Amino acid sequence: MTEATRTWLITGCSTGFGREMAMAVLAAGDNVVVTARSLAAVADILDRYPETAAGAHLDVTDAEQREAALAVALNRFGGLDVLVNNAGYGYLAAIEEGDEDEIRQMFETNFFGALALTKLALPHFRQRRAGLIINNSSQAGLMGNPGTGYYSASKFALEGAMEALTRELEPLGIKVVSLQPGAFRTDWSGRSMRTSGTRIADYAGHVGARIDMISQIDGQQPGDPKRVGPLVVELSRMAQPPEKLLLGAGLYSTYEAKLVQRLEDMRAWREVTESVDFPTDATPHQTQDKDGAPHE
Repeated sequence: MTEATRTWLITGCSTGFGREMAMAVLAAGDNVVVTARSLAAVADILDRYPETAAGAHLDVTDAEQREAALAVALNRFGGLDVLVNNAGYGYLAAIEEGDEDEIRQMFETNFFGALALTKLALPHFRQRRAGLIINNSSQAGLMGNPGTGYYSASKFALEGAMEALTRELEPLGIKVVSLQPGAFRTDWSGRSMRTSGTRIADYAGHVGARIDMISQIDGQQPGDPKRVGPLVVELSRMAQPPEKLLLGAGLYSTYEAKLVQRLEDMRAWREVTESVDFPTDATPHQTQDKDGAPHE
């Protein structure tokens, strides 16, 4: 992409990261399709930037609304340069406590909705051999913890698909960036949070306690979403943005510790890992004894 004015489509702009991203992008002079399930929630943004902001009613689980939102970018601004998959929410439950309907609904938003909107944008990016997809994922897409297993599953799915997509798009000049925020002061653990109505006593002391802790820290998280908006603008102007970017000092240290532990585990079990392959010096009809000697 050049330094010319870009057009963005950002999902979930009513509050939190989406709102801050939209405001920062518009302040930088770019065009934004500002989306929300209720346009009343973003009316102030549209009033403030009447020339460069266009509203689109968007529930990312609705196919017609996804197509209509993309059409706003194409018809009002003549194209699309940056897609930000930001819309999503959390669900708290021990795995055994999870409600299947709730879980599937969350996946429809966090994973399938983002994936479908990405697929809509890709033909336009491929035609121009340029474009940027930014996914606002989560620390839960890097680490699974008690009480947030289903949320992690939806984000792990998104991370896996987008990691593969990154490799598929590299030869085409299209970039993919995955953001993994830690604990930020948004509505994620407050108004937007959903929880299971089932509580099993055996999980109360560890899973239940963590679920309660997540709710209690709402409004006290260390991360400032206002700092993320300008960062996203900066990422969009990089020739080689990072494929994955952790957000939050606490997350950095926690994930680093996880990676160190994973590496230690891999090394401890390396001999077993490598023992299950066919021996490299055996013929196709040979196997190995316990001592490693090949036999027919």
